[in-house]
Amino acid sequence: MTITLKQLDYFIATAETGQVSHAAAELNLSQSAVTAAIKGLEADLAVKLFERTHTGVRLTMEGSRFLEHARVITGAVAAAVRSPLREKSGLSGKLRLGMTYTVVGYYMSRHYARFRKTYPQIDVELLELPREELEQGLLRGEIDMAVMLVSNLAHTDDLVQEVLMRSNRRLWLSADHHLLGRKDITLADVAAEDYIMLTVDEARKTASRYWDNAGLTPKTVLTTSSVEAVRSLVAAGIGVTVLSDMVYRPWSLEGQRIEVRGLVEPIPSMDVGLAWSRNRPIGPAGATFRAFMSVTMGGGG
Repeated sequence: MTITLKQLDYFIATAETGQVSHAAAELNLSQSAVTAAIKGLEADLAVKLFERTHTGVRLTMEGSRFLEHARVITGAVAAAVRSPLREKSGLSGKLRLGMTYTVVGYYMSRHYARFRKTYPQIDVELLELPREELEQGLLRGEIDMAVMLVSNLAHTDDLVQEVLMRSNRRLWLSADHHLLGRKDITLADVAAEDYIMLTVDEARKTASRYWDNAGLTPKTVLTTSSVEAVRSLVAAGIGVTVLSDMVYRPWSLEGQRIEVRGLVEPIPSMDVGLAWSRNRPIGPAGATFRAFMSVTMGGGG
């Protein structure tokens, strides 16, 4: 197996744009070159990384898992190349870093641990707060930077946002659910099923947007702020739900399988990113954290 950095770059670009044509344009390549690279990557890995939709391509679950590894690899290479050229400024100081519940639990923990080990001289004060309080803290200067669901950001005129990851939302079902036999599943199909509604981090408010756009209402039988409760109930066949790949795990705490399927309608992704005040310059510690997250997620640093 010989996987190249070019293949990883092409794969990441396709995953982020959702279309081979857009990835090719972004990379200044032909569509055939990008397609061939992805097919070669799938052959080497012996898994299917993308599934086709009427609007482009969507990551499979294996693709979502591999995307995280691909970003770490490309980020590590970028960091290795750039680190000898970086000045040693910004490696100390204090960083007041805010995060939302979902980001802490399902995304940021491993990156935060790596950052602390890489930059032990930086004193990080970590605050877990709801989105509204994080935004107010950034505006008042009480928080330097936040890692949050920037797709929910309200004060877009006063806060700068930088997307780190786009996590697709898909339908979660029990392993024996009858909808698994459908080739195409629509929101109307989901609306006919008992539905488990997650409320944490404004999940219910976000869900209402695409349900309202479709002119449909889910048949909610239970609302909860616990992702693990949703996981257990879906796996037990009590209902279905639509949640992001970031919080998906294939097994419930009871050891029951959870399957996922894409929907025909375009469902907005859950975007995780950095946010900071447009009216305050980023300090050295914040700039270091921003560069670290950029190269970790495969950006330019």
